[in-house]
Amino acid sequence: MKSDFVKMALILGLLSCVGPFAIDMYLPAMPAMAEDFGVSATKSQYTLVSFFIAFGVCQLFYGPAADMFGRKPPLYSGLAIFLLASLGCALSPTIEWLITMRFVQGVGAASVMSIPRAIIRDRYTGTDATRLMALVMLVISISPMLAPLVGSLLMNPFGWPIVFYAVAAATVVSLLLIRFALPETLPVAERVPVKISAMFAAFKVLFRDPIFMGMTLIGGMGTASFFSFLAIAAFLYTEYYGLTPTQFSLAFALNALGFFTSSQFAASLGERFGGVAVVKWAVNGFALTALVHLLLNISGVDNFVVLVTLLLLSNAFLGLIVPTTMVLSLDEHGPIAGTAAALGGTLQMVLGAIAIVIVSAVFDGSPFTLVASIAVCGMSSVILFFLTLRRPAHPVNG
Repeated sequence: MKSDFVKMALILGLLSCVGPFAIDMYLPAMPAMAEDFGVSATKSQYTLVSFFIAFGVCQLFYGPAADMFGRKPPLYSGLAIFLLASLGCALSPTIEWLITMRFVQGVGAASVMSIPRAIIRDRYTGTDATRLMALVMLVISISPMLAPLVGSLLMNPFGWPIVFYAVAAATVVSLLLIRFALPETLPVAERVPVKISAMFAAFKVLFRDPIFMGMTLIGGMGTASFFSFLAIAAFLYTEYYGLTPTQFSLAFALNALGFFTSSQFAASLGERFGGVAVVKWAVNGFALTALVHLLLNISGVDNFVVLVTLLLLSNAFLGLIVPTTMVLSLDEHGPIAGTAAALGGTLQMVLGAIAIVIVSAVFDGSPFTLVASIAVCGMSSVILFFLTLRRPAHPVNG
């Protein structure tokens, strides 16, 4: 494997970790923050909702900006906003202030969600792009495995604000990476005109493409499934199952194990069977696992080991779905890759935010809410596949 290929995967993976790091690292602190501010668990979960709303919607601006001005300038501006907001989060005197700062943090984090996908599309397509995307996913998987553990270890002696100071320090490292290690991948001659009409024309093309919409929404069901877990995991694991923050962090890391392991097979499976076939079988496996989990829960099986095992298996199927759908959604849209990545990311984040709002509102303290929400996401992904991808409108790269 070429050294520049691995180098690009590391750089893009570390940049893409910024947003997830800001989520995962403070999850163990959510019960403590709720107690510190004297608010309910539901209100503390609004800090997630506000982040994801901004994280999703603002990609619509960074993506076209990356097509118009190049990939690096929007990354600089987004991370600068993220850095300032992280410091604001650490200094929050009230839960309302924290919710606001988390929104601003999401505004900045949106830049490192969509633009790295466009950079991959600038350099590679087809199987090579899937392989690079899988390597980026491998680096990103460090976040859910280590961030909660680091957060809990820092929080115990220093309190929850230290989590956001650590995130701010990671942002400084990201800015240095962009300055000294990341090349500009979109030449000036290939940039689109700075026109609002060009942006809306690109959106029109994307909304009319069944492959783009199908892949994006299927990936969005995976996002909604994971965000459902994010919204209630800390309370479910610590209050219902009685885990300590450190034990929660270790259990949380197991959920990433299946995802990043299976994601490394996405490219080779896509090369052999075709990307759409990989998505088809992974979607069916995800839905079947989620339905088995739901039936066990309804029948009275309430065991922590069973819960973690089936979540690990579900995430293994998502490890095939997420990188493959990301690559296939962009394959036919090289000239507007930034806009396509942004729109796809926005739609997925909106689905995730909706999932957080719903599961937070109906969460009764038991695992049923989580298990049922994942089952709904699994069945929805199967339905979306057969509605949009059973007969592709144009050839799809394997």
